[in-house]
Amino acid sequence: MATNRDLAKIHIAKKDLGMDDATYRAMLHSVAGVSSSRDLTVMTSAKVLAHLQRCGWKPKSGHGKRPVVTAARKKQLNKIEALLADAGRPWDYLTKGSGGRPSMLRRLAGVDQIEWSTSDGLKNVIAALSIDAERRGA
Repeated sequence: MATNRDLAKIHIAKKDLGMDDATYRAMLHSVAGVSSSRDLTVMTSAKVLAHLQRCGWKPKSGHGKRPVVTAARKKQLNKIEALLADAGRPWDYLTKGSGGRPSMLRRLAGVDQIEWSTSDGLKNVIAALSIDAERRGA
């Protein structure tokens, strides 16, 4: 099942491109093989979004508030950075899922970007990376 965020983007793109319902459903059928957005999967919704962007839709960015960086949060981020560096892993290690599984950050902190994680989420990531370091003997 596609995420609500992806479905919202698809419907925004439909509106921005001025698609009528028949054209929209024809596009869904030709790109993803479905007649309704509720039948989209994560993979097919990504295909639809890519198609809409090729058609000229540009997603708007810059909405929402920026995350607050406090001294305590900065310490947690520095700790995560150090644990990743010791393991020889990039930041993407936290945000990229593999084999259809959600990313480490999604599983531990419930978010897709580290900037939006809570203090508790960052604690979970630090704990997991610390356990991994112990296993590796670092």
